[in-house]
Amino acid sequence: MTRLVSGLAGDDEAPVPAQVGQRDAIVDCALYLDGVRQPAVGDYRQTLAAARRQRGSFVWLGLHAPDAAQMAGIADAFGLHELAVEDVVSAGQRPKLEQFGDVHFLVVRTARYVEHKELTEHSEVVETGQIMLFIGPDFVVSVRHGTACRLKPVREHLEQRPELLKIGPWAVAYGVLDHVVDLYLEAAEGISLDVDLIEESVFARDTTGSGRMQRIYQLKRELVEFKRAVLPLQRPLQLLIGDTPEVTKELRKYFRDVQDHLARVVDQVTSFDDLLISIMQARLAQVTVDQNNDMRKVAAWASIAAVWTAFAGIYGMNFTYMPELEWRYGYPAILTVMVLISFAIYRILRRSGWL
Repeated sequence: MTRLVSGLAGDDEAPVPAQVGQRDAIVDCALYLDGVRQPAVGDYRQTLAAARRQRGSFVWLGLHAPDAAQMAGIADAFGLHELAVEDVVSAGQRPKLEQFGDVHFLVVRTARYVEHKELTEHSEVVETGQIMLFIGPDFVVSVRHGTACRLKPVREHLEQRPELLKIGPWAVAYGVLDHVVDLYLEAAEGISLDVDLIEESVFARDTTGSGRMQRIYQLKRELVEFKRAVLPLQRPLQLLIGDTPEVTKELRKYFRDVQDHLARVVDQVTSFDDLLISIMQARLAQVTVDQNNDMRKVAAWASIAAVWTAFAGIYGMNFTYMPELEWRYGYPAILTVMVLISFAIYRILRRSGWL
């Protein structure tokens, strides 16, 4: 699993010029008027001032893994609460929706499926990250940690739908959540294939069982990380649909569609969890049965060997008067008897399934 990191990773979005110390954190800063992107007017302070002078416009400032110093000026310009700014810098937050005055703070954990040739006990299945949104009356500040979900495709998609962007900053929140949940769906499909392969491996009796349990446990761990991203998002979405007056009635339809997709992922994750537990129990039962079968085989061969041991023990006691000691055919006769008894025991054990 890829845990959240606070350092700057590579991005396919080119950073825009910004103030000294913030050049690496700012990915994009754009002014939108009636849903259409406008030409650049300067840094984020000038862009925000321009948005506040024109009705129906807002600023979308995109950041990637900013540190405390980089967030200080941005927080001052946009009026962001210090507690939310601390969460942005530290990352690793649980999905939530909070309100600080007229600014909402939305936290989302991102997750994407990592392609791999085969599942091993060291395979990375799910890569996770985090996106945080400050949503104000005339601005959106998006902060991304990790590379699990890039926001450039979201921006490009929304810019092709000016009628949606015209609704305002909450349209950006919808676009981000929709993209995040779409990645959840893709990850769920990939995990489903891994679960199927694990199931086939466990019940394929003609293959060796080496590493099966380790692969099941690794996939279980990855699924737990995926659940931490998916399940807690249900509460913030519910608040957006029912208890957030700033979200218009028209936009709530879009959020309900995202909620429906999220519900599908939640159902899949729950079923994967139950299925992996069942597979693990089945594998443990197989191990127990295999051990019992091995013990039965050992006991069966020991019973056959006991025949030879018994005869050897009896005729090795060196008594003077013992049957067949003076008989010319005594030795081959005893060997024949031992072979016949051993063969009879073998046949009985074979029919009963012990051998």
